[in-house]
Amino acid sequence: MNRATIALVASVALVLIGAISEQDALRSIDLGTILLLGAMMVVNVHLRLAGFFRFVASRVLRLARTPAVLLALVIGASGVLSALFLNDPICLMITPLVIDIVRRFGRRPLPYLIGIGIAANVGSVATITGNPQNVIIGQASGISYLDFAAALTPVAAVGLIITWAVIIMLFRAEFHGTLAAAQLPPPRQYTPLLNRVLAIVVLLFVLFLIGVSVVTAACAAAGALLISRLRPAKLLALDWELLAFFAGLFVITGAIESAGLSEVIFGVLRPFVEGGTISLMLTTGVLSNLVSNVPAVLLMRPEIAVLPDARHAWLTLAMASTLAGNLTLLGSAATLIVAEVARGMREQLGFMSFLRVGVPVTLLTMAFGVLWLEMIH
Repeated sequence: MNRATIALVASVALVLIGAISEQDALRSIDLGTILLLGAMMVVNVHLRLAGFFRFVASRVLRLARTPAVLLALVIGASGVLSALFLNDPICLMITPLVIDIVRRFGRRPLPYLIGIGIAANVGSVATITGNPQNVIIGQASGISYLDFAAALTPVAAVGLIITWAVIIMLFRAEFHGTLAAAQLPPPRQYTPLLNRVLAIVVLLFVLFLIGVSVVTAACAAAGALLISRLRPAKLLALDWELLAFFAGLFVITGAIESAGLSEVIFGVLRPFVEGGTISLMLTTGVLSNLVSNVPAVLLMRPEIAVLPDARHAWLTLAMASTLAGNLTLLGSAATLIVAEVARGMREQLGFMSFLRVGVPVTLLTMAFGVLWLEMIH
């Protein structure tokens, strides 16, 4: 069983034993979150079919003249694209290309693979659409896309710099000299489709920035993109497993609330949650590594909503739950995707190799995140 089937079986079992009624289970599913995730997946599918991600990554990585610059470009591309278009699919799409290019330069892929995974998480901090837990927080908090980005983009930007510096320091021997001449794969794109998709995506972000509901804007963009001559099976090649996982988790957390378990849990956690930014960050970080970041956010959602300064608490929760995912290789879906894709290409991204970088990056980025949020509070 994978995470989606576990969540679905558990949610059905909770209905069958009477822990939550069928009507309450259906009401507990946040349709706005499901719609936003699905709409952004439609956008990603179109960008992939148009060759956008391969085109951008290939163009950007051609600018490298030294290994350190190549790493900076890999981290920058992974972080920026993840902030705009959800981090998990970005890792899936750019990891094979980076491995291919790094091999052509005769370099060891390991530090670049670590850079992709960590940067995808760090970059995704910046926006509501950067990762699944931010999508949930955006829906629950009511914070606008622009306000969210204004508050957390500096955390993402500094975090990407920290990621680059830590990898350079810990893999110092890998970053000497210049890159050897290599024949790089040509960037491929399908211009008519790409032009149409980019026009709609630009309009989408304009709608985000002027304050149109994130769900409404994303669904409108997805609808416009689906008017195409391409086969529907291609256009709807979404991550149905992730959507099913979310639906199951919503029902499970609904049952926890109905049974009164959430009050028991937060009777223990409340002093830490209400103890200020640092205390909330540490609580979120620990909980995210115990149960994963998306369930942690769902569990903490009711408590955060009633805090006196809920906006600040939501931003802290978004920052901490995302950055905590970099602590270990198992901490987030993005890093696991990088490891799985690398294994399929006969490259190894091991737990201990990742941990060596993940621990200092997590501690440093979360420390800066707390300082920044306290400064703008």
